[in-house]
Amino acid sequence: MRYTKYDLKNEAELALNYIDGMTDRAYDYLPFWLVEPHKKPAQAEHCKVDDAELVGSWFEAVDSIHSILGEREESVKLYEGFRRQVLSNWGEHGLRFHKKYPWTHTIHSSFHEMGYILPALNRMIRNNPNDEEAEMRAAGLVRGMRSLVISREVKTFWSGDSIEKNPVYEFPNDVYLEDGGFDLTRHTGRGEQSIRNAVSLHALVDRYVIANDEVALDLAIGMSNYLLGVSRYFNYKFEFFGHVHSAAWVAAGLIYLGRVTGIEKYSNAGEKIYLYIRSMTSSAGWVPEYAQWHRPEDEHCETCCIKDLVLCTYELILSSKNEYWDEMNRYGRNQLSENQVRYTGYVEVDNTKEDADGKTYKNLDKRLVGGYTGGSEPNSISLTRFRSIAGCCVGTGPIALGILWNNVAIDIDGVLTVNIHTDKETDSYKLTHFMPDDGRIALTVKKDGKAGFRLYPWMSEEWKLVKNGEQIDALFSENGEVAYAQLKAGDVLEIVFPIATVEKKEFFAGREYTEYWRGGDMIDILPRGEHVRLYQRDNKMTKYYPLPSDIEYRGPNDKGPTQQSPVK
Repeated sequence: MRYTKYDLKNEAELALNYIDGMTDRAYDYLPFWLVEPHKKPAQAEHCKVDDAELVGSWFEAVDSIHSILGEREESVKLYEGFRRQVLSNWGEHGLRFHKKYPWTHTIHSSFHEMGYILPALNRMIRNNPNDEEAEMRAAGLVRGMRSLVISREVKTFWSGDSIEKNPVYEFPNDVYLEDGGFDLTRHTGRGEQSIRNAVSLHALVDRYVIANDEVALDLAIGMSNYLLGVSRYFNYKFEFFGHVHSAAWVAAGLIYLGRVTGIEKYSNAGEKIYLYIRSMTSSAGWVPEYAQWHRPEDEHCETCCIKDLVLCTYELILSSKNEYWDEMNRYGRNQLSENQVRYTGYVEVDNTKEDADGKTYKNLDKRLVGGYTGGSEPNSISLTRFRSIAGCCVGTGPIALGILWNNVAIDIDGVLTVNIHTDKETDSYKLTHFMPDDGRIALTVKKDGKAGFRLYPWMSEEWKLVKNGEQIDALFSENGEVAYAQLKAGDVLEIVFPIATVEKKEFFAGREYTEYWRGGDMIDILPRGEHVRLYQRDNKMTKYYPLPSDIEYRGPNDKGPTQQSPVK
């Protein structure tokens, strides 16, 4: 039996197809957030989210794709188009506001949305330290947000008054009106203001690292102190009730803050929040969108949350917690990969309808390939769910791809160390993997030096190193987690290990599932779901995921099979 192999580069190609196809040139590179593939005919339409969080996250997505595929003529245009969008429509207190479009109502700025805008500005500055406009907007946004917080400085209680020893900052509301500022009769309706308003935490710490911006660090510390203290959002075990995406993103920011400042209470809190989320997460990376809000069996998995899991594990790894490499690897090659939409035969298209009034119709079956779902079941993408494809997830999914790609093989203490298993070639090495068919990963080095492989539990204890076709004795890193050899340019080093299909029972999302694993890849799950089935990775069943240019369009009545892979 042959199985589909993890191909991170192909996933980036597909993501770029979606972003390119679902960006509206008529509105100067404005993304479409709201996609309705189940309508007859299918359509996508603009909404107020498009020019808020989406322009920021899609900018980051394209920049991440550039790290994988390199710059292309059309992707460079997307990069510049999203950059123009991010740098437009700034106003009072350095905030970025919504634009006035036919589908826009109240013009406002949301602090949750600034959590997407500031990371985009940070990327612009990292890519070009001389980008004066991005620097001006980033500095202004940080100072504007700092000027709008309530600084809690004195506790007034029945026992008397006491001074707050550390900064404690909270925002008076979750929305700031362009005409009216804080109007406490208005709110976004999302609730959970303490956590939703804090999703800029990771970007604030990053702003401090990039630009030595003390105001950003002060704001990050004050927001963290409020969130971990008087907000009472987390209990003593750092459990919470609510939005997993926001909490996990904040957890990554807390870990980053602790790493940068050396204050362990922040990094410890971030790790404990992550561990609570992981307690609801499958081994493959399925994670509920909300904690303790719906019945577990009614929850679905938003791709944004998987990005946060990848980011959290990456921050923990940077904090010298190497035990999280395996989790980051499994999340990426399993649920993140499965949440990408590859089959669109169910999409009914009417190419006679002209785009108008912020809606688009033509060739959506091809344009939707490569998007990410906002609501997968553990075993399927259900078309009855809201957000079977979601614009927010299309931004965050490729951000996670970029983190994974940049850590495929990195220098650790003088050893080129393979961490993530996907085919990749650089000026320094060529990596080829043969999983899940065979337990073999091959590394060809192009320079003299030390190189090897991170050891994972699923490799068993019977692994061996093979150099140029002959088994050799391995050298080990100080912690014993990496097996390596001294190599010369042109040498091929392989790690070979036994691999077999392993059945595993796992309880999550309110029920027990039977999973089938080969190494770090889940290849099947029971029971199987509807409508678009996941984890059907047998190549005999799968015409594997062509790019849209290879898909033959057969008209609006082409229903096709109702799963990513045909039924066994």
